[in-house]
Amino acid sequence: MRGDAVSVRAFVDEHYRHFNAGTLQRAARSLTEFINAGGKVFLTLAGAMSTAELGRSLAPMIRAGHIAAISCTGANLEEDLFNLVAYDHYERIESHENLAPSDDQRLLERHLNRVTDTCIPEEEAIRTVESHLIARWSSAPEPQLPHAFLYDLLRSGDLEATYQADPADSWLLAAAERDLPLYVPGWEDSTLGNIFAARSLEGEVNTHAVLGGVHYMHHLADFYQHNHHRLAFLQVGGGIAGDFPICVVPLLTQDMQVDAPLWSWFAQVTDATASYGGYSGAPPNEKISWGKLSIDTPRFNIHSDATIVMPLLFGYVLDR
Repeated sequence: MRGDAVSVRAFVDEHYRHFNAGTLQRAARSLTEFINAGGKVFLTLAGAMSTAELGRSLAPMIRAGHIAAISCTGANLEEDLFNLVAYDHYERIESHENLAPSDDQRLLERHLNRVTDTCIPEEEAIRTVESHLIARWSSAPEPQLPHAFLYDLLRSGDLEATYQADPADSWLLAAAERDLPLYVPGWEDSTLGNIFAARSLEGEVNTHAVLGGVHYMHHLADFYQHNHHRLAFLQVGGGIAGDFPICVVPLLTQDMQVDAPLWSWFAQVTDATASYGGYSGAPPNEKISWGKLSIDTPRFNIHSDATIVMPLLFGYVLDR
């Protein structure tokens, strides 16, 4: 095997055996078996996964039919699109740990919004998308969920001439192609959410043109009850992107008193710990006490960097 080209699966099986690496290998093998048995993945994305270009491995998972739905932050929703239309204008900073406040001030003056080592160009990314969305927000015949406007924009072809990244690497484009259910709780806490709020304050768009979190939960409750596949809950990070969708089970079983299955498989990738009391570090067993998982649910807690783990996990499933 040494010296020969191998698939991600073969590489992980050979080298990832102990500690966090071992947990990753066991989770990857278990998830592959789960999918091969007819299950699908409900994925949650917190953190800057889109700016980290997770679409390079996530888009193939979507196109392979392995992803049933995605819950993500507003930032992950928009930043995949920003990357698609402005990739050539992004700037990378190799020694971001050594930046002084004055360095970030100069980035501000150049209209470059920094996410760790990556700078998103305001004009080429944000403003390019903004003009198209304002037109849709202001002319929408009826209120829609936040992601529906982005789906419509991608399907229209209005941005196609501006693509700079490979469309095959855009997870949002892959999701739009399949009309994948998306859930974006707290969308207002994003650049485009801020822009919508600003334009509604100015009276340019109707405040009620974009639906909110309760409408997303209504859709999620309907999706969960009528879904015909066993669902694996794969949580990247934590926060609202993870807690919002996993709560649909106790909402149905405890608050509405209706029969609904618990999540059939669970894994989370996080660098947080339970000792701080935050959701991002809550271990899988804690979710049993909330009626989200059962004692028989396969559970994996991978303490690592999601930008490293997720391409390996998806590559393992796809056997590439």
